[in-house]
Amino acid sequence: MTQETPGSGATGGAESAEVTTGLKSETTQQSRDELASQLVDRLSLWSGAAGLIPVPLVDIAAVGGVQLHMLRRLSEIYGVPFSENRGKSILASIAGAVIPASTANTAAIGTMSLIKGLPGFGSVIGALTMPVVSAGATWVIGKVFIQHFASGGTLLDFNPPDYREFIKVQREKFAARRSAAAPQAQSTAPNAAEPASKGTATSSA
Repeated sequence: MTQETPGSGATGGAESAEVTTGLKSETTQQSRDELASQLVDRLSLWSGAAGLIPVPLVDIAAVGGVQLHMLRRLSEIYGVPFSENRGKSILASIAGAVIPASTANTAAIGTMSLIKGLPGFGSVIGALTMPVVSAGATWVIGKVFIQHFASGGTLLDFNPPDYREFIKVQREKFAARRSAAAPQAQSTAPNAAEPASKGTATSSA
């Protein structure tokens, strides 16, 4: 004769199902966030590369295309309906909040792009400035929409002023990432030259 132990039966099965469902849901959300973060990191590099395009205004169009593609992919990851027209409108509305104050309007960005067409220092300044601004803006926009979509938001209820403080924090994080990456890049340069100098010393001896 079989005896039922406490906690077994329908009640125990329901509790186990709830725990399993909760774990699956948490894992799914975590995997979405990780996939989205990897996407944003990758496309911010693409955006920086687009900023290197030497043809004035073409670089701006290329960066905008990368950002729109990012928004579409993030929508797919989080199961949010995507509209290209709505996406373009949102990217235009959030640009002023994302880009640093010194370049916080379309005219200033256009000027940076047009500077590339100037011979000499103009092309150098444009080539140094646009990639950094483009990569930073794309990275921050991506982080904003990860936060928005993960909390259940959609393109229809997105309101840039609601994320003013979050945008500020993300801009500071991106600046910190750049500062941390710069010394690492510099430290690898002497190491690359070291074997050559040793080889020269050996051959001269």
